Amino acid sequence: MTTWFRTYYEDEDLWLYLEADEEGWVVRHMEIGGKDGRPRTAASLQEVLHLRDHADLAAMTRYEQQYGILAGAPLDGWQDRPGAAEITAEEFERLWAQARRVLGGGG
Repeated sequence: MTTWFRTYYEDEDLWLYLEADEEGWVVRHMEIGGKDGRPRTAASLQEVLHLRDHADLAAMTRYEQQYGILAGAPLDGWQDRPGAAEITAEEFERLWAQARRVLGGGG
């Protein structure tokens, strides 16, 4: 079952929003600044895998510069982080679309 949740990193004043698959691996990931609310990253596993299989290193570098790097570890223990809470798919999609617009890639 897919889950969507958020957690807060106080040291960086950063909200992390994650979509995880049935096995707990990150499918999409966003980082949003706490004070300014500005998206910093919005990376997608599907896009990363497509670039890996069909593009070159330069294309992957451009993607990472624009959208950030996807979290690459299973998400054990996220529930214990400060501010951790499950969110709805609708909330995640709304934030995703906004982050992609800000970072220059549409929805």
